Amino acid sequence: MTPDEIEASMLAAFNDCDAASCPLTDTQKQILLQVVEQIQGNSISRASDIANPLDELTPEELEAFLQFVKDEEQRNRTWKVQLLNDWLLDNDSGTVQFIRERYGLQWLNRVESCHFDKYSYFEDALKLRVGDRIEVSNALWEWVQKDGPCKREWFPCMVIKVEEIRERDDSSTNCVVRFFNGAEYEIQGIYEWNRYNWRWPQK
Repeated sequence: MTPDEIEASMLAAFNDCDAASCPLTDTQKQILLQVVEQIQGNSISRASDIANPLDELTPEELEAFLQFVKDEEQRNRTWKVQLLNDWLLDNDSGTVQFIRERYGLQWLNRVESCHFDKYSYFEDALKLRVGDRIEVSNALWEWVQKDGPCKREWFPCMVIKVEEIRERDDSSTNCVVRFFNGAEYEIQGIYEWNRYNWRWPQK
């Protein structure tokens, strides 16, 4: 939620308290608003402090791992599930066996989709699937400029449909997302020309 949305929700809650004959004092309202601001500030600073687990890999390990993820995604398999299945069945994971031997389950659990964003040459290798949570930019539906009245904002949503469109030699992928207020939006060319307008959730 954006700060404005949080504040609007808090004000609505204050009105609900008034309607229920249980009004809060001005001091109580101020305290609650300050706590919400503090929590939001802490979560933003924590997100920037969290280390990217992919940075812990050596260059050779990183290359092997990214190639493994890309190959699994092209086979329409979830890379993390594949690794966990190998571990549960005590199968050799091939070129990425080092992850189990050197880094383990704790490292694997720390890897999120947003960590791949740092490696821009790799970002399109992770395919969107129904049920994925992403964030989309308001630049999809309004004119956003650096110095204009509308600034770039990010809104959380869930992927509810992914469809590849093929016409002769061309292909593109359309994606329908649902926001948490129930509204749905179709993003055309999600990989081809709208990649800049969505991202994996930032933790």
